[in-house]
Amino acid sequence: MKLSEIKKHLQKLETIAFELPDGSLVPSHFHVTEVGKVSKHFIDCGGTVRKEEVVNFQLWNKDDYDHRLHPEKLTHIIELSEKTLGIEDLEIEVEYQGDTIGKYALDFNSKNFLLVNKATACLAEDQCGITSNKKPKVSLSDLNKQTSSCDPTSGCC
Repeated sequence: MKLSEIKKHLQKLETIAFELPDGSLVPSHFHVTEVGKVSKHFIDCGGTVRKEEVVNFQLWNKDDYDHRLHPEKLTHIIELSEKTLGIEDLEIEVEYQGDTIGKYALDFNSKNFLLVNKATACLAEDQCGITSNKKPKVSLSDLNKQTSSCDPTSGCC
C-alpha cells in the first residue's frame, strides 16, 4: 500500500485497527512512534547495484491507554512527515514488535489495516544457479506423438 492509499482509507474511518497475519489485532492503545523514509542502497549476489525506498511506520504499544491514535491524528503525522522529510508516495513498510521487530507490508480489508508477512528472496536467481522446481508444461497433443516404451518395435516385449 502506498502513502496516498492509507490517507484515503483514514478519511473514511472513525477508529484505526491493525491486524496481524494470525488474525489478532495490535492492541488498540498502540502509537505510531515513527513515520520516515528508509533508503536502502545495496548490491545483490549477482553484482547488480540496487536502490529501494519505503515509508516506514513503527507501531508501538505500552500501558498508555489514554492516548489512542485517531485517523485524523495519523493523517496529520503523515502530512507533517511528507512536508518536513520530503517523503514521496512510496510503499509503506510497518515495523511491529513481536518476539523481535517484524517488518510487514500493509493492506486494507475495508475495516482493518492488515500487516502482511514479507519474505526474503534472491534477486539474481539466474546468476546464482538457482533453478525453478516448476514442472515443464506438456501439451496433450504432444504426448500422442511420443512413442510408447512398450511399442512392439521398441524391443521391450
